[in-house]
Amino acid sequence: MTKIVLLEQLKAFTAGVIGDLILPVAQQRGDSEPPPPRAAEVFLTRLPDSKAATKKAPYVLHQIVTGKDTQVPGEAGTAVATVRTIICVYHPDEQQGGLALLNLMERLRISILEEGIIGKQFLFDRTIGLESLVYPEDTAPYYAGEMISVWKLPIIERKVPYGQEHNWNGAGLR
Repeated sequence: MTKIVLLEQLKAFTAGVIGDLILPVAQQRGDSEPPPPRAAEVFLTRLPDSKAATKKAPYVLHQIVTGKDTQVPGEAGTAVATVRTIICVYHPDEQQGGLALLNLMERLRISILEEGIIGKQFLFDRTIGLESLVYPEDTAPYYAGEMISVWKLPIIERKVPYGQEHNWNGAGLR
């Protein structure tokens, strides 16, 4: 459940950071008039309808990519999760579209670096850093990029004490 809580906390954090950044929304087939500009929606793991990715713009999508837990006898354990954050915006002006994407990405990047802790329990791993990429493809009037961040998670304590492994018979303790 911890990774789910991390995603939920990232969603709340992201919404708070970008909530006042109002961006254009593309007019869809069947719309009688252009929709009003709005803040980017924040989604977890997947978009509600992946076939309509451009229809949801602007949006931010947080996904868990990998996780790693380690426990060395006699040392504190570690648990980390790598999060991929995809950002997509729409803008009819290509220069302004690229700047809108960069503005959204920078606002989130700076806030993560400034805060460092999400939900009072997830610590951004500064030693690994925050990686970002603006997709170079020409997809105008849609612009996208991603960020990769690594978060330290609360440690899951081992139930079987170290030194008791010799009692393990493959089906449980004897």
